[in-house]
Order: sequence, then C-alpha cells, then structure tokens
Amino acid sequence: MLQPKKKISRRELKEDALISSYAKVTKYYEEHRRTISIAVTAVVAVVILAGIYLKNRADTNERASLQLSQVTPLFDSGQFQLAIDGVPARNIQGLKAIVEESGSTPVGEIARFYLASAYLNLGKYQEALELFEDFSPSDDQLATGRYAGIGACQDGLGEYAKAGASYEKAAGVNAKDLRVPEYLSNAARAYARAGEKERALEIYRRLKKNHSTTVYGRDADRYIAQFSL
Repeated sequence: MLQPKKKISRRELKEDALISSYAKVTKYYEEHRRTISIAVTAVVAVVILAGIYLKNRADTNERASLQLSQVTPLFDSGQFQLAIDGVPARNIQGLKAIVEESGSTPVGEIARFYLASAYLNLGKYQEALELFEDFSPSDDQLATGRYAGIGACQDGLGEYAKAGASYEKAAGVNAKDLRVPEYLSNAARAYARAGEKERALEIYRRLKKNHSTTVYGRDADRYIAQFSL
C-alpha cells in the first residue's frame, strides 16, 4: 500500500529555497573567488586613496595659505617681480611656485589671480591673460576681477574690440559693484579705439543715464558730443 506523501509546510519550502540560494551563492563565490577578491580590494583601495587625496589636498591648501600670506605684502607694496619669484633668503615662496604646487586648491586659485595681476602690472600681458583665463572665480567679486583683468590684458595687446567686450562682462556681473562705471568707461574707450564708435556711444549714453553722479558719468557728455560730430 502506498504511503501518502508527506505535506511540505510553507516554512520548509522557504528554508529549502534559502538553502538552495545559499548553495548557489557559495558555488558562485568558489568559482569566482579571485575576481571577487580583486574587485573588493579595488574598491577598498579607491576609498583609501580618496581619503589620502582629500587629506593631502587639505594639507596642501593649508600650506599654500601660509605661503600666500607671506608673499602678498610684496605684491601690495608694488614689488611684483619679487612677488612672482619669491625671496628664498627669507624663505618666501613666490606666487609662480605656489600656483605650480597648489594651483588645484582654493588658495592656489587665489594665488593664480595674484600672479596674473602681478604679470599685468609688469606689462606682461600674454602671461597674465593666460592665467586670468585659467582662473576659476569662487564669487562675483573675483568673477568681476577676472573679466576686468582679461580686458586689461587684451587692451595691452591691442585687441581693443575684445577688450571692450570683456570690460562689459565685468560691468555686468554685479550691477551694485561700485566699479561698474569705471568698467563701462573702459569698454567705451576700447570700442572707440577699435573703430566701433556706435558701440562706444551707446555705452557713454548708458553711463550718462545710469551713473551721472560719478566722474565717468560726467565725462560721458564730452565723449558723446565728440562722437556725435
């Protein structure tokens, strides 16, 4: 006589499925142990390297901050070449070396701006232009300074139409910036030198309308009369 089949409970079914799944995973691991080990090791290595990179970056930024604080007095006193080269005898790192070593850090970016400005003040317009173009500003004030610096370099290189456009960009970053009238005046002057008198006239009229109480706004009348002849 056949014995009736034992009824398998739902719990036993789950346990059987779990055992089966575990066996499959175990088998897969045994077959791919080397690949899995390499992958896990790689992930751990990436995490460790990322930690080291971030720590080094923080250390580099801190070191650059100290170096920059030591060299900026030279820049502020107009000793631009010394600021660029540094003073090894006084253990002062120059702006050029700071940018080369720490240019990817936030402080390194500020050093790049100082270095560009130093070259600009020395009349080395091409070197300054390349640095201003590579500079990544972190706020509106620095963005304004970057465009103004680019404009001044282009002005010095005789690229007057480009300079006019750059000065206009500087004036357009922050309408409340007190230097806006100066940048607009520079833009108008550059456009005039480029032979684009209509654009120059348009900007002088903006100066007269929006900044009439400034020295640049008051001077605008004279240029408007001159260009209108």
